[in-house]
Amino acid sequence: MNTYDAIIIGGSFAGLSAAMQLARARRPILIIDGGQPRNRFAAHSHGVFTHDGAPGNELLEQARAQLAAYPTVSFVSDYATQAEDRGDHFSIRTESGKTYAGKRLLLATGLSDRLPDLAGLAERWGKTVLHCPYCHGYEINQGKIGVLASVPMSVHQASIVADWGDVTLFTNGKIELDDEALNLLRKRKVQIETTPVISIEGASPALDGLRLADGRKIQLDALFVAVQAEQSSPLTAQLGCDFDETPMGLIVRTSNVKLTSVTGVYAAGDAARVPHNITLAMADGVMAAMGVHQSLIAAEVAHA
Repeated sequence: MNTYDAIIIGGSFAGLSAAMQLARARRPILIIDGGQPRNRFAAHSHGVFTHDGAPGNELLEQARAQLAAYPTVSFVSDYATQAEDRGDHFSIRTESGKTYAGKRLLLATGLSDRLPDLAGLAERWGKTVLHCPYCHGYEINQGKIGVLASVPMSVHQASIVADWGDVTLFTNGKIELDDEALNLLRKRKVQIETTPVISIEGASPALDGLRLADGRKIQLDALFVAVQAEQSSPLTAQLGCDFDETPMGLIVRTSNVKLTSVTGVYAAGDAARVPHNITLAMADGVMAAMGVHQSLIAAEVAHA
């Protein structure tokens, strides 16, 4: 079996950015990707330097096309389901039953968002129900914005989103506001609504408001939700990687060069950092690739 210098699991922004660095070092690498990037629900990717407003899938297609020009890069369209440390290499088994070997693993497997159970929310996710104001806030054009409380950090989110429009925080029975939170929201001119929300209304994917339990309808142009997320892949747990708890869920613990707690396994992108956006994921991938490359050099020198 051919053994790659590195296998990259996940071909979105972190994984492809890492692949570019290793390809330019002329290292034989394999990218395994199932084609389900976290931002696939959003039509456009904003705030990406020189690519503001470009569809995320187009950016990924361009990256794959550029990588295909490098002779040491291989792609597999599949899902990695099992990972095993064999001592001198890592073995990866995919959903289709194939097995691949790599001297290093770079996990860019991303996160999956756990959406609140609210009628009308899932079909609007990434369109008019949003997570990141830096990615989507400008396009609301200073309209009426709701923030649906789901986690304690929703107060922080509402205070930030207030720069992009007229904000109402819907506590929805999920959070209690102490004096510090109330003072912050007052200073940021955020209105507070404590009546529970029962549905999102409007012609999906658009929305025109939230229906409350008392029958009232609050007019809105967009809704933000600070969701928690979970690891999209079982590989990090299978390999025994350590995790860190964050307000948005577990992320893989890594060093300054993106090495996990398992020797030879690196992690980058949303699965291994906070906060999350495309630019940060790309930078994370670059750093991880440098870590992988230099660890390969160290091993080769040691065994020369």
